[in-house]
Amino acid sequence: MRIDLHTHSTASDGTDTPAELVRNAAAAGLDVIALTDHDTVRGHAAAIAALPEGLTLVTGAELSCRIDGVSLHMLGYLFDPDEPELARERELVRDDRVPRARTMVRKLQELGVPVEWERVARIAGDGSVGRPHIATALVELGVVETVSDAFTPEWLANGGRAYAEKHELDPFDAIRLVKAAGGVTVFAHPAAVKRGEVVPESSIARLAAAGLDGIEVDHMDHDEPTRARLRGLARDLGLLTTGSSDYHGSRKTVGLGAYTTDPEIYGEITRRATGAFPVPGAGGPRPA
Repeated sequence: MRIDLHTHSTASDGTDTPAELVRNAAAAGLDVIALTDHDTVRGHAAAIAALPEGLTLVTGAELSCRIDGVSLHMLGYLFDPDEPELARERELVRDDRVPRARTMVRKLQELGVPVEWERVARIAGDGSVGRPHIATALVELGVVETVSDAFTPEWLANGGRAYAEKHELDPFDAIRLVKAAGGVTVFAHPAAVKRGEVVPESSIARLAAAGLDGIEVDHMDHDEPTRARLRGLARDLGLLTTGSSDYHGSRKTVGLGAYTTDPEIYGEITRRATGAFPVPGAGGPRPA
């Protein structure tokens, strides 16, 4: 089985619609894909409706969190999307995205970048506006060559010149809320240092003690020594280890299935979840 547990669609900051995403996942030879848009589950229904035969969908979301002044992302899998407290927190984070993005656009203008809000809004479309949309605008304007080049201290990285903070969950609350909704939690790309400051291992240990289920180890932003270190940490803390592409369509160079999760780990995630269950595809033929 080939299992990719971290992808994004146009419901947040990917470039594939949910329907395109699942079709592309099947074409890439995946057996299981998780749709984990930022702080939203809006893409799930469309993904399920288009799910090709032979592909299984894991519903989820990537929750924006902050601990001790450091931002982090928490993947929540197979939770009940209608659980009111978790739904309310997701809405608070989403509602803060537009004023935050407008602040970053203003900061860029103050730095001499001729970016307009209308351009960013056009790029975001119906998705939850975020830094990747602003980064795409910088690419269009020729300020940087790639989206990744915008995520530096010079521009949009955490603490960068044009960075603006947003409403973020306390990760301990995120773990509590996802678990109360029957879900499973995995700390996304915990050692992605090129994105900015990362959470120390002592904090990961605290999160593990609070019920964190796993950490994402095999990820494009982790080199081999980092992956080995994280596997050792997970072993010491009794955490599951996952791998995934963090696919954003054409917004990033990584392809679907570039990194995958061991089937036994996937089985344990589904065993722990009680809020929702993986959805087997029946929406159409699997691409040849």
